[in-house]
Amino acid sequence: MSQEQRNRLHVAHCLIQGKMQISEAALILSLSERQVIRLKKGVIEYGDVFVIHKNTGRKPKHAITDEAKQKVINLKQTKYLEANFSHFQELLEKHEAIFLSQPSIHRILTHEGIKSPKYHSRCKAHRRRKRKAQAGMLIQIDASPYTWIIDGEQYTLHGAIDDATGKILALFFTKNECLEAYFEILRQIVSVYGIPIAIYADRHTIFLSPKAGKLTIEEELSGKSVNDTQFGRALKELGINLIAAKTPQAKGRIERLWETLQSRLPVEFKVNGITSFEAANQFLQSYMGTYNHKFAVSPEDSQSAFRAFSDNLNLDHILCLKYTRQVDHGSVFSFKGQLFQLVKNNKVVPVIPKAKITVLMSSKIGVLAQYSGSVFHTSMVSERPKKLAQVKSDPLPRSKGHKPSPDHYWRQYNNSSPNTFLDETDREILNALFSSKCAWR
Repeated sequence: MSQEQRNRLHVAHCLIQGKMQISEAALILSLSERQVIRLKKGVIEYGDVFVIHKNTGRKPKHAITDEAKQKVINLKQTKYLEANFSHFQELLEKHEAIFLSQPSIHRILTHEGIKSPKYHSRCKAHRRRKRKAQAGMLIQIDASPYTWIIDGEQYTLHGAIDDATGKILALFFTKNECLEAYFEILRQIVSVYGIPIAIYADRHTIFLSPKAGKLTIEEELSGKSVNDTQFGRALKELGINLIAAKTPQAKGRIERLWETLQSRLPVEFKVNGITSFEAANQFLQSYMGTYNHKFAVSPEDSQSAFRAFSDNLNLDHILCLKYTRQVDHGSVFSFKGQLFQLVKNNKVVPVIPKAKITVLMSSKIGVLAQYSGSVFHTSMVSERPKKLAQVKSDPLPRSKGHKPSPDHYWRQYNNSSPNTFLDETDREILNALFSSKCAWR
């Protein structure tokens, strides 16, 4: 007999003996007066056994068997040790064909003294920011280093979540947080959904220059500016606004996503036999659909804010590293300590020496060069081509001159002309000229 049943029996005896009134008994037992009258009458007719419920000691037909309870406990302590209670209930349905409600799972495990890995004391509640109205208006991106594969190395998971729907848009594993992984996240978003309006990220140097927001008024007035990072430059080319969060709490939606995935993904990897982050990246493509089906919500406005990506653009030529170089003679430029030459159809592309080009580099496209609005392939060369020697034209032969004949007119003139001197008078000069043989020829 329980303590509550003992209390009711004691009050019933007091009523029968006249030591207590019905109104007092109802107040003590938290029952109505009608229930107290029925309790008194039952004890008089059937004795003390009346306060004991008829089903006491009888097991319900729909009760969980002891064998099923023990199986649930064994699975939780062995195969699904790292899973939280909610995830454990889903795994039992999917892999073990055990269909129990989450409260039943919680009751069985807590009775055994097992606590959920996500069990924690209740923290202070914070007011949540209202979701955006349309999908694609704001995308939160971040990376989370964690031991995602049980008993494995620590990897970094990069991800993006839509603010309006809570839908995972992209996930990608790498060894460390890096620009190439964020380019892959952006590639998945644009390829599947389109171009979003804005991206919400932290102030990592991948997104913002360390000098961003630190220029003095004098520097700004002098025209000095902070260069964009490679990721910031790619966002500008796509027409996406970058919003920098100052605290982790500001982008709480993706922070809560990491908490959920850190609890679920290691167990999923263990169940599916995934031991490398390459295999994990393939698994994530199907897992995102499962997650979104369970956790995503409908947006306030059903019209999407994503913009279609233009077919005239090449996404690989945007999501890459870009550098400016100067071309030398022979269409050769230096990059990363190597010499490259612009080629098209295995022929060298003629480029004006000292012209500026843009070098495009990524693991997907290799090294390309953009010149005069066109993108060309490059080939590595071992040395710079030699300059063409300037061809010197042969000098014209010098003229040997013409030697006049002995009877030439000028010879005769020179020999027969009279000598004249400055001190001679005009009359004497005229007489000499008129008397000369040359004067009459």
